[in-house]
Amino acid sequence: MPTVTRAHRDSHTVTRTVTRAHRERSPLICFDLARSYAGIVTPEELANLAHLRRARDLMDREYARPLDVAALAGAALMSSAHFSRQFRATYGETPYAYLMTRRIERAKALLRRGDLSVTEVCMAVGCSSLGSFSARFTELVGETPTAYRARDHSALASVPACTARDITRPTRRPGTTREARRTLAP
Repeated sequence: MPTVTRAHRDSHTVTRTVTRAHRERSPLICFDLARSYAGIVTPEELANLAHLRRARDLMDREYARPLDVAALAGAALMSSAHFSRQFRATYGETPYAYLMTRRIERAKALLRRGDLSVTEVCMAVGCSSLGSFSARFTELVGETPTAYRARDHSALASVPACTARDITRPTRRPGTTREARRTLAP
């Protein structure tokens, strides 16, 4: 009977974890897990990650408040420029894009309820401009807030809220970002 060493067992754990992260289409998580299991992460990188998580948690919790990069950088104990670079490198999007995704996610939930107008939802999630809100909503969701609100959402009524949130989480669709449009333009 072959002997299973700890290193062999650990490599299988890493492989399963990385494969699961890859299946969930999380390349950043996959990379971070592989690095952390490989012992490459330094204490300074772990501290920076903890500070970035603090700022990300602030955005998740206080999405309706007016948050700017300076306030978020302060929560992460970093300068604004360094925070923006580190946040994008770690999470794959800018702090503003992450915050707007959280706001749109919450707006979708409020619009599904149907008791608020699009303008009221816009203000409730912390957006001050209906035009900017509608444009970003359309970019991330693929339809206008009014069309989304008018659609039948009864299929989600029997689904737990945490599952509905995951199912309806807005994602950036390929070809809709400004960079992609600029690249495709002649």
